[in-house]
Amino acid sequence: MKRKSCEEDEAFKLLQQSKEDTAEAPGEKEDEELVVAEYESDDESKSKHRFCGLDDDEDEELVEEHVTKIYYCSRTHSQLAQFVHEVQKSPFSKDISVVTLGSRQNLCINEEVRRLGSTQRINDRCLEMQKNKHEKPEPEDGAKRKRGPAKSVCPFHKVSAQQHMRDDILGAVHDIEQLLKLGRERRSCPYYSTRLAVPPAQLVVLPYQMILHEATRRAAGVQLKGQVVIIDEAHNLSDTLSCIHSAELTGAQLCRAHSQLTQYSDRYRSRLKAKNLMYIKQILFVIEGLVKALGGKVGVNPQSQSTQAGTEMLTINNLLFKAQIDNINLFKLQRYFEKSMISRKLGGFVEKYAGAGVSVHSHNTNKENRRTDGLNRYLQSLQSNHTAPVLSSEQQGAPDPDKALATSPMMQVEGFFMALTSCNTDGRVVLHRHGTLSDSSVKFLMLNPAVHFAQVLRECRAVVIAGGTMQPVSDFKQELLFSAGVDQERIAEFSCGHVIPPENILPIVLCAGPSGQELEFTFQNRDSPSMMDETGRILSNICNVVPGGVVCFFPSYDYSRKIISHWENSGALARLANKKKIFQEPKKATQLEQVLSEFSRCIQRCARDGGSQTGALLFSVVGGKMSEGINFSDDLGRCVVMVGMPYPNVKSPELQEKMAYLDKHLPHSGGRSPGQALIENLCMKAVNQSIGRAIRHRGDYSTIVLCDRRYSRAATLAKLPSWIKDRTSTHATFGPAFAALRKFFQEKKQQQQM
Repeated sequence: MKRKSCEEDEAFKLLQQSKEDTAEAPGEKEDEELVVAEYESDDESKSKHRFCGLDDDEDEELVEEHVTKIYYCSRTHSQLAQFVHEVQKSPFSKDISVVTLGSRQNLCINEEVRRLGSTQRINDRCLEMQKNKHEKPEPEDGAKRKRGPAKSVCPFHKVSAQQHMRDDILGAVHDIEQLLKLGRERRSCPYYSTRLAVPPAQLVVLPYQMILHEATRRAAGVQLKGQVVIIDEAHNLSDTLSCIHSAELTGAQLCRAHSQLTQYSDRYRSRLKAKNLMYIKQILFVIEGLVKALGGKVGVNPQSQSTQAGTEMLTINNLLFKAQIDNINLFKLQRYFEKSMISRKLGGFVEKYAGAGVSVHSHNTNKENRRTDGLNRYLQSLQSNHTAPVLSSEQQGAPDPDKALATSPMMQVEGFFMALTSCNTDGRVVLHRHGTLSDSSVKFLMLNPAVHFAQVLRECRAVVIAGGTMQPVSDFKQELLFSAGVDQERIAEFSCGHVIPPENILPIVLCAGPSGQELEFTFQNRDSPSMMDETGRILSNICNVVPGGVVCFFPSYDYSRKIISHWENSGALARLANKKKIFQEPKKATQLEQVLSEFSRCIQRCARDGGSQTGALLFSVVGGKMSEGINFSDDLGRCVVMVGMPYPNVKSPELQEKMAYLDKHLPHSGGRSPGQALIENLCMKAVNQSIGRAIRHRGDYSTIVLCDRRYSRAATLAKLPSWIKDRTSTHATFGPAFAALRKFFQEKKQQQQM
């Protein structure tokens, strides 16, 4: 007998379970919340006006005019909290109304909901509880039928309490933690109360993803017309915009979405209207076409399907023809996704009938989660105002960690459709075939982030783009401002020095090592044993004269593994460990805090107790977990060593396409094409972020050692921040550089003893 594939097996088990459930609870009302409502694509006039996701009639009167305000955005909630604390300490704190926005995951105070873990499940449960508030209990009909548990409502979602809490929010400056405390005291939802406070607030503090994506702005009640926007930590603004509006789907996700939607359609075929069935059939047809484009077919285990390895770059139209879906109107299909909430209905269906040990995830869920692109993650918040019901906690049972981490495959398909329909000429589709259909992927690549930034620039009264390491800014202006139609006359550029005195920093470009080996860490040279040995000798000498902490950045994880392994075999690592305790950037983000804590404690212990070890040496990677958002202040970072130049992989099809696009659409200047300039700027932005981890306050001091003679080129030095560039010295030999390092720390030690 032929063995079933995993997709067929899943379909059989899931349908069998749903049939059993039907036998227990017959009737028209069964699963009503999971069935897509009648859909009329051309009738938009019936859609009811909603404000900030409050969808009951009494909330209509809460709509009010927005006062002129400043939207302050930064990258993370911790950075926003720092800003709020500075506002609290300022003389303006008593005269300004401030509100901090966050997601439900950040602001929910309902412990039952918070325990669900994932953004999607928290959103769904919150919206279900709102819906339950307006539903009347069904009358007893006397029939002997199995009744489900009572539907719960959220005790904190009361409009009158939210209005009172809004006044409290506007009356004083609160960060996220203080908002949670206030919400618990007032027994009122901080998430909805903060959104009520947006129109009258003078300063709104929020993550910059909420500003950069139009649908997210609408969901948060953010209006930009005539307002001022400050985007802080804007060094990676272009990358963030590209990421938010790009999306990727693996073959495994496509097959799973097809399998689940097929089961859903079979289950509710008799209760779905003709137009719903038509659109569901179209979605299945498009998914099948995308799988064919990857060289596979649906209904067969994607892990067992071989594909011819390779990468193909296509325009959107070419993809439609290749997948044979050019006869489908993707814009109507995307609108159907949005209005019908089919992804959420399908998610509820799968979760309900995935009991009895039925698996609805493929074997490589973790790999798929890592590859989920920006738009797929943001979709959970984009639809946060929709009212798709989910199951109660009693029906769902204890939260499943795997489910909490996994985004539903159909939600990811919807994200891909949204990206695909957002732009044509400025987008490309990359087909990656990796041997099996399961590991292959189709990716939408946004080449021109200015398309989506242009709306922000058009609507706002003023936009302030700020950051501590914005250099080099030339490509930034070209790619995001000029391409969005901003005239040069409208751009005012301001750059200032650092708060530290110039003598508190010593940047060195090192062209050769202790034995005279020339330092040029090109891809061809860097793996040679002599180059690795010389790098070990450089670090050994540095550790002999630098007190406290030394942070060493390698250009990639691969090179980090190679050179550390070489030092282990040669004995160089043991010699380094005699002077500094060795730490390495952890593989898992969850271990980062522990490593940093141990690194810090080791340095403090060495400074206090003395001994042969003078501190700690931390190996990290440019663009990794330590290169941004981590402060190596004071003794934690007395020297930052940069090994080589972290150029991106120019063989990447995505990067090649981006370079070709820039070469075609941007003017050439300075003897280099825009594509070549992109490569150099990506490298130096990464360098600037990494070396900026040291010197974090007025009294701090540190040294920076750039190990590669290519840093000495005038064009490369010009891309360093001015406060570093102006103090940088280039050394053709190691001796003078080492003498300068030793003198720097001797003088600092003498100053501390005076």
